Amino acid sequence: MKTTRFGNTDLTVSRLCLGCMTFGQPDRGRHAWTLPEESSRPLIKQALEAGINFFDTANSYSDGSSEEITGRALREYARRDEIVVATKVFFPLSNLAGGLSRARVLSH
Repeated sequence: MKTTRFGNTDLTVSRLCLGCMTFGQPDRGRHAWTLPEESSRPLIKQALEAGINFFDTANSYSDGSSEEITGRALREYARRDEIVVATKVFFPLSNLAGGLSRARVLSH
């Protein structure tokens, strides 16, 4: 897998990023087409085995369950210092109002 620098940082990431919107509990959030954990984990593992170390998710993907599934799988399959997880925290969840501020980011 080819890698590149992430912006002006010292982080080295795979040139391909695995978007994790597809992962999540179908009964949570607005996307009933998401894959539950048992179906998501093999895809995350395969991505890591292919050299992908960059993952993108969001708090609004399946009402937070995408972050939960991705986090559990990465904890099991990867070393924290070898992966980069990007997430977004703008959109509302069932139990949180939307918006972006320092307080909102730190509350997640």
